[in-house]
Amino acid sequence: MSLYRNVIWFLKGIHEYTRTGYEEASKHFVAKDLDVSVVGRTFMVTGANSGIGKATAMAIAKKGGMVHMVCRNKDKAEDARTEIVRESGNTEVYIHIVDMSETQKVWEFAEAFKKQHPSLNVLINNAGCMVHKREVNAEGLEKNFATNTMGVYILTQSLIPLLQNSRDPRVIAVSSGGMLVQKLRDGDVQSKKGYFDGTMIYAQNKRQQVVLTEQWAKANPLIHFSVMHPGWVNTPAVSTSLPQFHQMMGERLRTVEQGADTVLWLAMSRVAVRTPSGQFFQDREPVPAHLPLAWTHSSTEEIQNFMTKLETLAKATQCLVV
Repeated sequence: MSLYRNVIWFLKGIHEYTRTGYEEASKHFVAKDLDVSVVGRTFMVTGANSGIGKATAMAIAKKGGMVHMVCRNKDKAEDARTEIVRESGNTEVYIHIVDMSETQKVWEFAEAFKKQHPSLNVLINNAGCMVHKREVNAEGLEKNFATNTMGVYILTQSLIPLLQNSRDPRVIAVSSGGMLVQKLRDGDVQSKKGYFDGTMIYAQNKRQQVVLTEQWAKANPLIHFSVMHPGWVNTPAVSTSLPQFHQMMGERLRTVEQGADTVLWLAMSRVAVRTPSGQFFQDREPVPAHLPLAWTHSSTEEIQNFMTKLETLAKATQCLVV
């Protein structure tokens, strides 16, 4: 089954996830969907100093939005902010230095942000990592899981009250089509068992993001939740984490602007919020979150087990903060 999933996924990717796939899909885009001003609206973008996150922050700033850049590296964040302000002419771009793998730090940041800011219209969970050797954070959580899943869970869960009190609130998670080869592991959420494969663990984390989005959408009808696949994009993260894939795909990889397009559409367009909350998107269209005949669907019980374990892990670290 694993071989079947991987083969079907790769063939799908060659057809849909490449630059050519984007160019074909974009023929059906409606240009005026992004002909909007977001002056007066506040956006938070994690991992905003490079790649898709930086392209997203840049585009929002150019449209007049206030941007909160959540970044791990202070020097890179400041360089990115300088460039964004220079090109957009928008000075309402702010830096917050947070390592999304440091669970307590994420709690502390989110709680402080709520006290300091009256509103947040859009949260874009873009930051992620793919570590190929098992590492744990200060709380003993595996680093991929801590960054890609727990960090997203804590930041979003903590900011939901602020989002609910803001106008037209939205939450977008930048996932990956790689999650299509993974079924949710409700019993081993940190991938502690078996061989450590960073690529597959990353894909599992991205499946977890899809499940989280679906569950948040059900529990929070005042907020529009969505999760998306940007395609195969030429980013620093891809070249570092998947060097062979990056070299093999070469010019077939999408630009960061192409990768950010659906993020921006979900974050800014009026059309996006007319779609049902909780869906998985690719190139501005909701698409299935499962490959056909791949047996990756989870039962209600499995999803509940996963959510309970996530909540338990999160509360254990929250107690050390509040």
